[in-house]
Amino acid sequence: MRTTVGIIGGGPAGLLLARLLHRAGVDCVVLESRTRQYVQRRQRAGMLEQGTVDALRAADAAARLDTEGLVHDGIELRFERERHHLDFPVLTGGRTVTIYAQTEIVKDLVALQLTDGPPLLFEAEALAVEGPQSGAPVVRFRHEGRERTLACEWVVGCEWVVGCDGSHGVAADAFPAAACRTYRHDYPYSWLGILAEVPPSCDELIYAHHARGFALHSMRPPRFSRLYLQVPNGTGLEDWPDDRIWDELDTRFTVDADWTLRRGPVTAKSVTPMRSLVHEPMRHGRLLLAGDAAHIVPPTGAKGLNLAVSDVRLLAMAFTELHADGSTRLLDGYSDLCLQRVWQATRFSDDMTRMLHAQPDGDAFDHRMQLARLRRITASRHAAAELAANYTGLPLPL
Repeated sequence: MRTTVGIIGGGPAGLLLARLLHRAGVDCVVLESRTRQYVQRRQRAGMLEQGTVDALRAADAAARLDTEGLVHDGIELRFERERHHLDFPVLTGGRTVTIYAQTEIVKDLVALQLTDGPPLLFEAEALAVEGPQSGAPVVRFRHEGRERTLACEWVVGCEWVVGCDGSHGVAADAFPAAACRTYRHDYPYSWLGILAEVPPSCDELIYAHHARGFALHSMRPPRFSRLYLQVPNGTGLEDWPDDRIWDELDTRFTVDADWTLRRGPVTAKSVTPMRSLVHEPMRHGRLLLAGDAAHIVPPTGAKGLNLAVSDVRLLAMAFTELHADGSTRLLDGYSDLCLQRVWQATRFSDDMTRMLHAQPDGDAFDHRMQLARLRRITASRHAAAELAANYTGLPLPL
């Protein structure tokens, strides 16, 4: 197979890019190492910025999103047994966010691509990207039990390769060590997440700061709730039976108001370490990175999926411009443009994380500083508007 753009990774970034390129008349092929069933079951983010919703609509991939997605006008901050609502439309001039699970986005995009889109190969494990500095880079991969070589019909000889294969994929490894740098920070805590078959106990997401640790109440409406607890790194699920999880959530969400946390059967549990990672640059020759292959943020600010979509929106515009008139202007500026937004999202996610999580090595002064930041946000329209602008999504840096 020969194509214009070879896309490694069939997650939301790779699939949305393929969809946008297909609609623009640009040939592409998507290689996904996992099975279709696996990628459609991965539990990931569920909060979509306005720009992400707009991008899915532009790709004609928002039919279910528009009927099943839950539009949120804000979030609730809880601390010191108080609850404070931030009204996003009022603070941002009308912007909102939408709750729609990443698993559902992947299902929608896979169905569209298999129906009328470009080739999508499951269980096609990318092994290496060769010749990204040349005019025709090649992706070597294993499919149907055999490694494909350049002489084989299944090899993809591409004008461009886009790595959407996550932080452990092969795309970033193809960058020469001397030509790139990775910035990384590991946080001293993790998230214990559960999916529970119980209707949400709230209308909008709850971010709770507590001396015992952070808690988050999210949702997968109408029947499921998604909840998280801050736990020490290295925590094992065996240490957290269901009753202990619900009791701890109850403690951290407690407010002096008439509110009850609904409990229900826990259908899934996981522990996720918290880290920030930025790979610079995001382009090497004809190889470009997008999404988690280029950057990871802690989930506190709900930026991971949305950053991936903003990368893809820029890439789609860049390839469309190249296809239309041969201009490489946007492709040449892709890395710098993306990294402007990436670093702002990383800053915001880091600020939210440090403000809301109990610091394992912190003291009474650190705790009071966290409360002072929360008081500033809930008492100052200017501070609240800054948080709301970042949470609902900064504009593309064009």
